[in-house]
Amino acid sequence: MSHGPLSQIDTIIDARSRRKSSFDVSGGNEDWHVIPARQTHTLAQIEGAGIIRHMWVTIASDDPMHRRNLVLRMYWDGSPFPSVEAPIGDFFGQGWGMRYNFASMPLAAAPREGHALVSYFPMPFEKGARIEVENQSDHETKAFYFYVDYDEFSTLPAGKGRFHAWYNQELTHPESEDGDRETEWGMGNLSKNQTDENNYVFCRAEGEGHYIGVNYFVNSPTPLWYGEGDDMFLVDGEPWPGSAHGTGTEDYFNTAWGPDEHYLHPYFGIARAPGRINRDPLFGWLGRTHCYRFHMEDPIRFKKSLRASIEHGHSNCLTLEISTVAYWYQTEVTKPLQPIPPAELRTPRSMIDPVDVHRWRDAWRKMRGEGERWGNELD
Repeated sequence: MSHGPLSQIDTIIDARSRRKSSFDVSGGNEDWHVIPARQTHTLAQIEGAGIIRHMWVTIASDDPMHRRNLVLRMYWDGSPFPSVEAPIGDFFGQGWGMRYNFASMPLAAAPREGHALVSYFPMPFEKGARIEVENQSDHETKAFYFYVDYDEFSTLPAGKGRFHAWYNQELTHPESEDGDRETEWGMGNLSKNQTDENNYVFCRAEGEGHYIGVNYFVNSPTPLWYGEGDDMFLVDGEPWPGSAHGTGTEDYFNTAWGPDEHYLHPYFGIARAPGRINRDPLFGWLGRTHCYRFHMEDPIRFKKSLRASIEHGHSNCLTLEISTVAYWYQTEVTKPLQPIPPAELRTPRSMIDPVDVHRWRDAWRKMRGEGERWGNELD
């Protein structure tokens, strides 16, 4: 049986095509909604059974961080708590409140310059759906344009899971044997990690379903390679090392040998890479990188629960600012998602720049003593 993206396009189904959008109901051209500061706005309230097939959004706001400050929530089947909760930019694959082009099979940020946010994730519901956006800033959202396209059914087809998406973030800390030292690349003792206890957790799910992917945003304050951390999936409460244990961050994202270049595959890739300043390996992976992986052909299935995590450097030895949005389906909505951090804590840390690096060198020279110091002496 074919499972490709076009495998069902020729199948005629008993459904009606419906749309909720921001069109001007007067017949004019003011095809947008305004979202006042500190207010929540409902984009779509849908009754009965259906499957959302497509979403498109674009936003005009004076808030430079509106993509982090606007929180997207989705509710299925009359649930009092959302199954989707994430800053709107991060949900669609835009980290740090930024705009940049991004293309994958289920999600995209399209021209011009990533202004258009697009989802093709199917989102089933049986007893209604509600999609809302909360403006958690002090700025009015001047224009919020959107489409929500869905199939309307008299009865939802059997076996359809409920779509979930959850945002998390953490400023990680070294957990090495040397204490607070960042010991990657042989700069100290490399411990062996036989637990996921100190990993960065990007998915916590309870119930029956399957995990289908993650957008992974990492801001590295060091030029050292951040990607030696293994991915770990513990299914149904099983002990470490679990059913699906990986070999390194770049390996999980289907890349190799510390990539620092853009690559956009429908299922995986690197949508943003800081690159090396003047192609100089001194700066390595310093800055903001966006990796993504979607398990469209190889979902990770669970019956009771899933805990998905990744090391921040080998054996969790690096300080990194990590944020993620994980995506999965469950047979039903079982419990609330863990709350996302408030807006003031979602403001990303600034990037380290060459001036900061020069200050490190200046401080190192003072510590070692002035004189003919090049920068790599250990005496």
